Amino acid sequence: MSRFFKTLWRVITFPFVLVFNIIAFPFRAIRNFNRFLNTEPDDTPLIDTFSSIVTEPQARQSLWDHVEELRAHLLRSVLYVTLGIILTSVFTRDLVVLLAKPLEDTSLLGTIEVTESIGVFMKIALMGGIILAVPFVAFEFWWFAAPGLKPREKKIGLAGIPLAGLLFASGATFTYFIMPAAINAMERFNEFMGFTTNWRPNSYYSFVTGLMFWLGVAFEFPLVVYILTSVGFIKPKVLAEQWRIAIVVISIFAAAITPTVDPVNMGLVMLPMTLLYFFSIGLSYIAYAGRRRSALETESAEENASA
Repeated sequence: MSRFFKTLWRVITFPFVLVFNIIAFPFRAIRNFNRFLNTEPDDTPLIDTFSSIVTEPQARQSLWDHVEELRAHLLRSVLYVTLGIILTSVFTRDLVVLLAKPLEDTSLLGTIEVTESIGVFMKIALMGGIILAVPFVAFEFWWFAAPGLKPREKKIGLAGIPLAGLLFASGATFTYFIMPAAINAMERFNEFMGFTTNWRPNSYYSFVTGLMFWLGVAFEFPLVVYILTSVGFIKPKVLAEQWRIAIVVISIFAAAITPTVDPVNMGLVMLPMTLLYFFSIGLSYIAYAGRRRSALETESAEENASA
């Protein structure tokens, strides 16, 4: 009989419990997330971690668990990119016309392969999908790394996630504005060589999307430097001292991603990348100062607690 009344009570109270759990869910999620952000990681030296992996079966099992977790994050990242491609495919035709503005008209592009237009469609959709998915992919990598970070480092990384998407999109947008100068330079060189310009969609859009991707990656540099400085991997003094080497690396990178090696096109790519490098040095000093201040506050709090 008691079982019957218990079952009846559960049936009667089920709607109320369900409504209560639905209302309480966001508050619980916020509380758990805040607890996660402020949880201190295990402070184990790197050498001890590697030695335990070699000697302890439990540590090896933990390593494989982390590998499985990384695979899950990568799988979700691929799903985000796929969803971005699906969303972008709705507007791909408009993007094709927009990216052909330097040529004035898409009719100047002529296909010579049966499936060339399909390949171009997929390239544009993929680029758009990557741009849309960057914040979500950044969140997945942050989520994977967050358990090993200190609370301050977790919060800095979390704040950088929307900036990652904004910076990547800024790099892709910057490509659009330098494209007319690059196209004009190539057309003039074709005239100098006595060639007739017959643009192929595949080569043109491969060049455009490739330049967009790599400039998007380059625009992420200040954010990456700031985060790495905040967690202690980079020091601003090293970046400031090695600026000459950085300029050489930037020039090589600019030559690799630009269609021609003329000074105009290389300068259009090198100038923002150089400015970004020096801007990154400033951000690194800010992050380094914040890290030192946080370390001093932690030491002061520990001394007060011990006293």
